[in-house]
Amino acid sequence: MGSASLSFLKQNNIIHLKILMILFLSCIPDRTNLCSNNSFATLTVPPRFNSTNISLSSLETLTLDGYFSFENNHHAAKDFGNLYHFLPSAVLHPKSVSDISTTIRHIFKMGSASELTVAARGHAHSIQGQAQAHQGIVINMESLQGLKMQVHTGDMPYVDVSGGELWINILHETLKHGLAPKSWTDYLHLTVGGTLSNAGISGQAFQHGPQINNVYQLEVVTGKGEVVTCSEKQNADLFYAVLGGLGQFGIITRARISLGPAPKMVKWIRVLYSEFSTFSKDQEHLISSENSFDYVEGFVNINRTGLLNNWRSSFSPKDPLQANEFTSDGRTLYSLEMVKYFNPDETKTMNQDIKKLLSQLNYIPSTLFLSEVSYVEFLDRVHVSEKKLRAKGLWEVPHPWLNLLVPKSRISVFAEEIFGNILTHTSNGPIIIYPVNQSKWNNKTSLVTPDEDIFYLVAFLSSAVPSSTGTDGLEHILIQNKRILDFCATAQLGMKQYLPHYNTRNRTMTLWQFLLLDKESSRRQYALHETLMLAPQMATRYVYGQKNSRLRQLSYTSLALNNKGKYKAMGQWKLCWNSGKKLTSAKRRSHYELDVRHQPH
Repeated sequence: MGSASLSFLKQNNIIHLKILMILFLSCIPDRTNLCSNNSFATLTVPPRFNSTNISLSSLETLTLDGYFSFENNHHAAKDFGNLYHFLPSAVLHPKSVSDISTTIRHIFKMGSASELTVAARGHAHSIQGQAQAHQGIVINMESLQGLKMQVHTGDMPYVDVSGGELWINILHETLKHGLAPKSWTDYLHLTVGGTLSNAGISGQAFQHGPQINNVYQLEVVTGKGEVVTCSEKQNADLFYAVLGGLGQFGIITRARISLGPAPKMVKWIRVLYSEFSTFSKDQEHLISSENSFDYVEGFVNINRTGLLNNWRSSFSPKDPLQANEFTSDGRTLYSLEMVKYFNPDETKTMNQDIKKLLSQLNYIPSTLFLSEVSYVEFLDRVHVSEKKLRAKGLWEVPHPWLNLLVPKSRISVFAEEIFGNILTHTSNGPIIIYPVNQSKWNNKTSLVTPDEDIFYLVAFLSSAVPSSTGTDGLEHILIQNKRILDFCATAQLGMKQYLPHYNTRNRTMTLWQFLLLDKESSRRQYALHETLMLAPQMATRYVYGQKNSRLRQLSYTSLALNNKGKYKAMGQWKLCWNSGKKLTSAKRRSHYELDVRHQPH
């Protein structure tokens, strides 16, 4: 990016663009992705007038069912985060999987000299520009019209959907058959390919695992433009690499999603705690119980005025008189949110189950609030808030979200510092916190989690007021996020970031080398499967062993690509296991942080 952009600036002699570029580069985050500069204006850099222009013109020769747009693509330089704005050179509007495959294959054959990069864009709910491609190609996944939803009933029901399909549409279609996906995200207006490239986590994850654990099969366009069907039994390495792989191992164009019986109603419950230790103990009890709630989440409320009064718009207090006497002002409180699914003919049994479950908890009695809503109304609850915020012009503001996975053994230390010292209020947005069971998560996927049986998702879902320099401004929230990350690092909590954003200052390639020892011939053998990383300015070669080989040693090499297209080793780390053990994906991925920048969402 640097040399080509500087060449452009010199040719055009535009001094103010040089200044903007310097300001932008000074804001590129390092490990914490936080910018010390408070300038977040959109950086719009025109396409290059060298090899990139030649590459773009060659795209016009491709035979497609859809089309490319080379102008008026500013919408593709925006996302929900509203922090970064990278203008692409072109946007592909595919009408078939073949359009995506043809485009990727064409770019792959150009080689690194073209400098074109690719990003898949779903509903653009990414936070830090992950679905954007600076001067590259953005693929508009929502325009993909290749596969109509097909619901299959039976002992193991499932639905086949396009990677660009929204989860809310899947919900409505599967409900026609009395079925629904078992694991959700809190917000359903996201694409299948987007959430499966991350994980897809909500309050059902303690029972069913994340969404990436509820997939039978994928169709993926690799970095070479190949269309590959993969599953646990077919091309399994690619299957697990793509799930939670941040979009770096291919573009998901189709998915087969596991389904289960869908309830008609939910009992929705909220209670409050004044002590974090009691709150977390009860949460852990619920996710470990056999006959528990179907959904468990929690929230942190710091110095929130009239908290229970805000609940009354959707919930009713069990004891109105006691609820009226409760005050939340100036306090740090923890709210536990629980849901029990049921059908109308199961109401009596459902109420008995809830009474028994609540009797095992130690919440503040006067704060018990309950509600009954339809299954759809509960799952689509965030969309209601979205419409209200859009009406007030408060939806398209900066969202510097921070999502962490914290081990159970360190969650109390984390809470004491973050909720007791670093944060003074939660008026910038909700803080979600709840535990999940590691046993419900498939450790073969690319998702990296803390190495404990139980860990917590902690999500700081802040919204910044544009142009504000106060505590509700972007600069303040970013500094606050940095303090949280710095504490986690200093205290060595073993925290992992969910929905991470990694940056690189050069075009970096990573090479996974599984060093194999063939027992019979006592010589090393390699089996190579190439999958170009689709994120801008990066590529990956995915190397794995032959089917029956035993892993003895893992060698991880980082390579950097210089301007002449040559590679040089940046460092190498080796990890050894007993020769008789197979190395799981979770183990091999837990020892490094994938150096990536963009993923689709």
